[in-house]
Amino acid sequence: MNRNFKILTFVLIIIYFFTYSIFAKEPTEIKKQKNNVQKDIEISMPEGYEGVYLVINKTHNTLKVYLNESVVKTFPVATGKNQSLTPEGQFNIVTKVKKPWYLPKKIPGGDKKNPLGTRWIGLNVPGTSGYKYGIHGTNNPYSIGHHVSQGCIRMHNKDVEWLFRHIPLGTPVIIKSESK
Repeated sequence: MNRNFKILTFVLIIIYFFTYSIFAKEPTEIKKQKNNVQKDIEISMPEGYEGVYLVINKTHNTLKVYLNESVVKTFPVATGKNQSLTPEGQFNIVTKVKKPWYLPKKIPGGDKKNPLGTRWIGLNVPGTSGYKYGIHGTNNPYSIGHHVSQGCIRMHNKDVEWLFRHIPLGTPVIIKSESK
């Protein structure tokens, strides 16, 4: 059994580095824009940007899907219990997982007790690999529209499943608060 554990550990490490190296890459144009993001300025896509991107508004708990600067769809979401928990800035989608496991409590994907719901869409927040901060479903639909999470963006399962189907890896995601 000890040998099997070592083999499994080795395989998981290889999978982790392989996954990170594939999904951590950003399109050059988006990378240039991300490097220009500063605190206390308006975070937005460049004028005339063509393509799909998401904007999450922490103040109003909404996620908007944009295509070529036009809103295609708007969803209610839940964000961090306080403003500092959900990071702000421009990120990219780097992981997508169906029926994600909730590792802190070892709850398998698909289990009704799983707080991540049916889908995980991971973001490349600096210092993470797409598995710490993300957009995911929930086992508590009444939390949507409120500031209740530990930093992730929660959605109704049917909404995150739509997003999962329609939004590709590499898609830019802007998370911001509305200035007062």
